[in-house]
Amino acid sequence: MTDQNATEAAPDAEAQSAAKSSARRVGLIVIILLVLLVAFYAMADRATPSTSRGIVSANLAQIAPRVSGEVTALHVADDAVVEAQAPLFSIDPRPYELAVRQARADLANALQSVDASSASLVAAQAAVTQARSARSQAERVFRLESRGVVAEARGDDARASVTQAEAQLASAEANLESARNQLGPKGKENPAIQAAEARLDAALYDLASTTVTAPHRGVVTNVTLSDGQFIGAGNPAMTFIDAEAAWVTVDLRENQLQKVTPGDPAHLLFDAVPGRILSGRVQSIAWGINPGRTVQGGLVVSQPSNRWFEPARRIPVRIELDGGIEAWPRTVRVGGKVHAVIFADGSPTGLMAWPARAMQRMRSWASFLH
Repeated sequence: MTDQNATEAAPDAEAQSAAKSSARRVGLIVIILLVLLVAFYAMADRATPSTSRGIVSANLAQIAPRVSGEVTALHVADDAVVEAQAPLFSIDPRPYELAVRQARADLANALQSVDASSASLVAAQAAVTQARSARSQAERVFRLESRGVVAEARGDDARASVTQAEAQLASAEANLESARNQLGPKGKENPAIQAAEARLDAALYDLASTTVTAPHRGVVTNVTLSDGQFIGAGNPAMTFIDAEAAWVTVDLRENQLQKVTPGDPAHLLFDAVPGRILSGRVQSIAWGINPGRTVQGGLVVSQPSNRWFEPARRIPVRIELDGGIEAWPRTVRVGGKVHAVIFADGSPTGLMAWPARAMQRMRSWASFLH
């Protein structure tokens, strides 16, 4: 009986041992696969970093007038495409036209004042010449008196005349110097004329500024103007999106930037263009971000956190499309979402690049649905 039970128990023990051995092998295989998967992910995350936290960026400008006034005409509609120097809106020019007329009148007065000063200078020069002539005449009489040619009485008259002539000469020379100082440089170099011309130029510039134009080719949006509205100088009236410069900004974790350098190729997937992958290159990597540690009263504010692990910091990376601005799809909008893959080894056809390209292709197909 005992031998029979032992014979029957032996196959069961062998089966249990085989099952345990098989389970251990499966577990070991799973662990090895997990380790390989984690190792591959770590290498791929540095060789081909990817992120879905990308946005379409462009140069934005708040369009504001240089001068204040009432809006007389709005030349564009919201979200309109405009060319460089195209008029956007106009401000009532009448006050600035009056300012131009006043500046021109001031310039004319300055020219007349300079002409009058020039005439005074000529008169002062004539008086100096006359006084010098009178003194020369008296000195000639002195010489004749010393040789006995003229009477002594006439010499006395000449001495009295020369005293008067010297006083007149001193006064005339003082008047001449005053006239020269008052006149200043002649022509365009005269400060009074230059000041009047500067005021006229400023008035003409203000008048030209009553029509606000587009700085470049682009799009105007968020238009908040209407005819008859008063707008102050420097107050934003609309937002201008520059169509001559656009790029993609993606946020990568710090440990993803280990191999990324400017010039690395990238594949971009725009939600606005499902199913299509565009090529670009890394242009620059930001040198700093704001960590949120604001300063109050000279002390750094501590940021309390209840998390086990501090969230990874993300650094902006700028990517530009190959082909420049002409390569941008028309359906893409500023602020749109972008999924980016950067090939940090410099080649989108390398061994580590194939899985990343395959995943990006799968995302492009899925973007038709989401």
